[in-house]
Amino acid sequence: MSPNVSLEEVKSGLRRALTWHGDRPDRHRYADVTGWWRRPELLANLGPALAGLFADRPPTVVIGPESRGCLLGPLVALHLGVGFVEVRKNRAGCIDSDAWLRRTTPPDYRDRHLSLGFRRRLVGGGDRALFVDDWIETGGQAHGARLLTEDAGATWLGAATVVDALRGNRVRRELDVRSLLHLREL
Repeated sequence: MSPNVSLEEVKSGLRRALTWHGDRPDRHRYADVTGWWRRPELLANLGPALAGLFADRPPTVVIGPESRGCLLGPLVALHLGVGFVEVRKNRAGCIDSDAWLRRTTPPDYRDRHLSLGFRRRLVGGGDRALFVDDWIETGGQAHGARLLTEDAGATWLGAATVVDALRGNRVRRELDVRSLLHLREL
């Protein structure tokens, strides 16, 4: 974060830039976070704010799922001076000769089982991987990414997210989820 911006100011900016669509009791109600990307001052501070959640456990690589993890992850990686690895979803047969690690997730927030993967050569045994995404609701994608990380022989540090919408503590503890905001703060 820039020296003149506090974590509370970042959180306040996130709340102001988020829009809800639908009525509260509507089960199809959803959060529109696209306003976060439109505000350059907020965007500039998201990487440092998320990185700060794991200041006690510095990574050697940041991993993030398509699509928003691929937007936020590089911001965190850039701030930390480490690389970024994209976790692809439902990648069809690869046309390249690179080896891929793949895992199927437990159900995600839409009750889908996704196939996650990344190129094997990008994460190795000496790496400490930090997972970054915008929102965590079931932990399915983070769990799949953790298994991929372990398959690569790397160490899982945890998951840094903007919003924690988990309903219980079990997944939060298992994955070491740390977030800027909890759903109830929105």
